[in-house]
Amino acid sequence: MKSIVFFLFVLGHLSMCAQTKFSIKTGEIEFTSNAKLELIKAESKNIQGVINTANNQFAFLVKVQSFEGFNSKLQKDHFNEKYMESDKFYDATFTGKIMETINYSKDGEYDVKANGYLTIHGKKQPRTIPAKIKMDQGVLSVVSSFTVVLADHDIKIPEIVSTKIATEIYVKMNLVMAPK
Repeated sequence: MKSIVFFLFVLGHLSMCAQTKFSIKTGEIEFTSNAKLELIKAESKNIQGVINTANNQFAFLVKVQSFEGFNSKLQKDHFNEKYMESDKFYDATFTGKIMETINYSKDGEYDVKANGYLTIHGKKQPRTIPAKIKMDQGVLSVVSSFTVVLADHDIKIPEIVSTKIATEIYVKMNLVMAPK
């Protein structure tokens, strides 16, 4: 009888663990445009997201207008008004599934691939993005870096500024997530 109760307790505990969702506690996403004549950097700490440990599905969102940095206020204004059109396309999102198996109940590091859809400037593109996930005492950290080709998302750069804005943007993301 005691072993049945113990088994039911363990099964119940595993079921609860399997249904845990991790949400972002703190996070930062940064982009860099390294063009011939100008280096542009901006970052946002206004990133939201969740990972469902039951099925490895995830969803992340950043408000386009939340990026700070740039080399001038005018540059930020042009980023929002002319290139990203953030009055029409408020958010950038990445949704999908982590392909590797992760033991969320045990400390460890995992090199993973996240398959999904990256939506920027209203243009949804299939992507596989590498990431490093670390579990440490119930806290999940995600670190990733990848590039975004502006043309893939219908972001047009006028010829007059083509030497100041890169056609491929480097993106870096650092997240700390806790059980929801």
